[in-house]
Amino acid sequence: MAETEDISSSSCSGSSSNNSSASGSREDMHFFEGVEKLLEIWFEPNPADQSADLRKIPRPMWDALLKRVRCEIISFTRNEQIDAYVLSESSMFVSKRRWILKTCGTTTPLECFEPLLRLAYEIAGYNEIEDLFYSRKNYKRPELQISPHRGFEEEVSFLDRYFDDGRAYSLGAINRDCWHLYTMSRGGGGSDVLKRNSHIHLLYQNGQQELPYELMEQPAEQQQQQQQEAELQLMESDLMMQPLPDPDQTIEILMTELDPKVMAIFTKEECSTANEATQKSGIHLLIPGMVIDDYLFDPCGYSMNGISKSCGKKYKEGCYMTIHITPESQFSYVSFESNIASSAYAGLISRVIRTFQPGKFIVTVFANQTSPAANANREIENLGTIDQWKRRDIQYSRVSGYDLTYAQYCKYPS
Repeated sequence: MAETEDISSSSCSGSSSNNSSASGSREDMHFFEGVEKLLEIWFEPNPADQSADLRKIPRPMWDALLKRVRCEIISFTRNEQIDAYVLSESSMFVSKRRWILKTCGTTTPLECFEPLLRLAYEIAGYNEIEDLFYSRKNYKRPELQISPHRGFEEEVSFLDRYFDDGRAYSLGAINRDCWHLYTMSRGGGGSDVLKRNSHIHLLYQNGQQELPYELMEQPAEQQQQQQQEAELQLMESDLMMQPLPDPDQTIEILMTELDPKVMAIFTKEECSTANEATQKSGIHLLIPGMVIDDYLFDPCGYSMNGISKSCGKKYKEGCYMTIHITPESQFSYVSFESNIASSAYAGLISRVIRTFQPGKFIVTVFANQTSPAANANREIENLGTIDQWKRRDIQYSRVSGYDLTYAQYCKYPS
């Protein structure tokens, strides 16, 4: 049974009031960067602590973490598998070992990376990062962003401080719409950001490995011996046969140049409540069986999270969907994201784009080898046209044990 709590205390516009440059010029005050930065981290199961769970982290600590990101919690809903937070700038999802943060505007999600690792270790009970994904579409106005998000190269440099084996990709034409991805997989070489066994806990700080206090008090020779033993145990565990991963998949549809009549629904002039906007637009019909937590900003802008009523036992981290809408015609933007499993996404893609009527959209699908969506690349390759939209670009890549498909579509004629 899902629980929902509305905890907003003020009107925080997700589409117009929180995104201006440091100069504060009049032009900048009338622009909002709808494009989100998406950070997803999976922590490796801890054999020594079966109760390890990110949902142990208390609410005040999430509030403090999000202050670093420059956003705050507006409302909250949960079920047995997942906690879902609507934020002043997009969403956060917390499951047993998966954490997702999606933020728009001039937010700085990478600034909370190291504090999150400390919470995951000290409170949730995790020792290792299994997978990390950081992605975003190209910004409409990158000059308004704040470090370390002023460009993809800067974001990559930030993450490379923590990972020796991270990989960065850009898909699509870099002089047009494109999509950036940074990924790290322990299966692809390992992450030493969080590493601990009975002997040692290592954390990266400013690119340097730091021994915990209890080891600093020991003689140097004993420290070295214990560190060597710990590293040997880690190497041996990496060589052991790994079980097949749980099914995992994510589909994103990132839309621009949207129909003004549709976008008008997501303003206070057209709808007085979030539920009215949800029903009038047809969002509630996109994926049946979702418990919806929605929010309509004043004067405009819309966010929603949906968590599945019946996700299935094989999806231990829960199933979700999330939509965020910046309706202003000069910089309209809508994002749709879900991890709902499907062997065919064409119907869902068609429902989403018919609902919002974009001029252009990007679709990305991540799926691992055990996912029903493992053949999504073949499906999208066969989708040369979807209703009134024609594919202009398609790329496929294998990254960190996942198949990644990227495609870009335009409404024709264009």
